[in-house]
Amino acid sequence: MVERVLAGDRLAVSRLISAVEDGAPEAESALRALYRHTGRAHIIGITGPAGSGKSTLTNELVKEYRRRELSVGVIAVDPTSAITGGAILGDRVRMLRAYGDPGVFIRSMATRGRVGGLARATRDVIRVLDASGKDIVVVETVGVGQDEVDIASSALTTLLVNVPGLGDDIQAIKAGILEIADIMVLNKADREGANELLAQLRHNLSFSHPEPGEWRVPIQKTVATTGEGIRELVDTVGKHREHLKSSGELQARLRASLEEELVTLVQEAVGRRVRGRLAGPECNNLLEGVLSRETDPFSAASRLLREVYNGQKSH
Repeated sequence: MVERVLAGDRLAVSRLISAVEDGAPEAESALRALYRHTGRAHIIGITGPAGSGKSTLTNELVKEYRRRELSVGVIAVDPTSAITGGAILGDRVRMLRAYGDPGVFIRSMATRGRVGGLARATRDVIRVLDASGKDIVVVETVGVGQDEVDIASSALTTLLVNVPGLGDDIQAIKAGILEIADIMVLNKADREGANELLAQLRHNLSFSHPEPGEWRVPIQKTVATTGEGIRELVDTVGKHREHLKSSGELQARLRASLEEELVTLVQEAVGRRVRGRLAGPECNNLLEGVLSRETDPFSAASRLLREVYNGQKSH
């Protein structure tokens, strides 16, 4: 499977992504083998409030990159029903798949009710697409919320999309989402209120004071339904990519992202071992001690952690 993914075999890529999403044992071994073949693709995150036209914008970006003879992978993270687990935005993926273009690979990933929206497997799926030879990987998130913060740690260039007429949504941006944007996109710029929104975005950006040589977040106006401004937006993404390389920020971002990933992987591994031990009968006395107030949760947790790594049993 690894050899076929490296050769760009679409079926192998699709099957490995499914294995990654399902947490199949073979997925980790494949990802280990693929890792040294990653790091070439530029990762673009697209996020913003619902109704801001992210899907149409993604569609137009894919078209422009293909005009430039670059291959593209798209990961569309869909909201899902907490009851059925079914994605509700499959129509946008069907629209993208209408390309029938071998240079474009589209994958819809269901959040499956996970808090924060961005599927945990997204990071690994990015690497699969990277290793398969894609020049650009676009990750489109569900909407405003923790998704924006999550994607900022996976993407190298994050586009924050806004449109006129969303009212108080701009307040959410002021509240903390703004700082993750590398490029602000004012989509549907032909609508009434676009000039007011532009002024508001400029005002918000005025509070940031980048040092000399640091990236100044630009505002790019687009009308995705007509393709207006898309070529200029792609050019701006290219400028940001060059800035990351020339300034040394690229390595700094990659290092920070890897540090976060390592912490997460260790936390998950420790959590699995602790939960496995708690499920065993040998931990009954420890739990009973906490319930009866003979000991406290902090002491019990410290003891459990020591026992997990010393291979001892609770008494």
